[in-house]
Amino acid sequence: MASVKLQTLPTSKAFFPTQDRGWFINFWNIDVADVFIAIPFAILLTILFYFDHNVSSLIAQGTEFPLRKPAGFHWDMVLLGLTTGVAGILGIPFPNGLIPQAPFHTNALCVTRQVSDEAETGASKGHTSRVIDHVVEQRVSNLAQGILTLGTMSGPLLVVLHLIPHGVLAGLFFVMGIRALEGNGITLKMVYLAKDRSFTAATDPLSRIQRKEAVYYFVALELFGFGATFAITQTIAAIGFPVIILLLIPMRTFLLPKYFTSEELSILDAPTASPFTMESVGGSFGEDVASPPGASDGRNRPHSSDGLDEHDSTERGESNLNTETSSRYWTGTPHYVRYYE
Repeated sequence: MASVKLQTLPTSKAFFPTQDRGWFINFWNIDVADVFIAIPFAILLTILFYFDHNVSSLIAQGTEFPLRKPAGFHWDMVLLGLTTGVAGILGIPFPNGLIPQAPFHTNALCVTRQVSDEAETGASKGHTSRVIDHVVEQRVSNLAQGILTLGTMSGPLLVVLHLIPHGVLAGLFFVMGIRALEGNGITLKMVYLAKDRSFTAATDPLSRIQRKEAVYYFVALELFGFGATFAITQTIAAIGFPVIILLLIPMRTFLLPKYFTSEELSILDAPTASPFTMESVGGSFGEDVASPPGASDGRNRPHSSDGLDEHDSTERGESNLNTETSSRYWTGTPHYVRYYE
């Protein structure tokens, strides 16, 4: 094996750009015409960042995570704008929220426990599931991540990074992708449709949908949206894929309610984050912002040790355990970053 040559991760000098240049680009030498040429691409990048970063933030604060501290969407966007501006001056890739690392980070901070659902009967009786009891919300892991990322620019760690084969990195992203698919809403709906009903939990929100064809149609639409988005990324117009995603918004807002009932959409396309998380941005679409006392916002309900609340659902078709939350102080959303060339 010692004679086998492997491609390894390319590295540069410590604390130095990958190209032979200074840290600052000569943006003052750019022609005015080039500035206007770049504007359409900047608009597309803005749409991408606005979508990608907010989706990353929402998934990292999904309803399956019983968070106590409110979101900081506006502060996130301010920080994203500042870091993007600095990255442009330095000529380095733009940092942005990343899926699936962001929810992986939150999931790593979860404390879980095993529960059995007493509502199960017949062949389904005895099913158990692992639910999230609470999330350890803190800033230490984010800070440590940033420091370690900065440390990778040091000489000793660059030597170590240069020893990593490309195959190892490819395997890492493959495992991340598989894990993301396991919790993907489309995947879970397809598993529900293919699974024998005796193996389906009675508390599964999808079981409350009377018209089973509605689930098939919704999954077909999701697959079509995925196919269209993926197809454009394989063409010269790949940078325009955020436009495809943007067009899905009026489709969901105006077209889908003409076929699907509000109850069906509340299960098939339930808000990713709870009303508690969405308060700072005016609430979720189609839902009353002013929730009555005891509403399912994850703040005022006690622990349930007997089982799962059948009315709690997420876009992925899972039931959630409601935990008591109290403290309300802003905290930064646990994020990893994606780098765009």
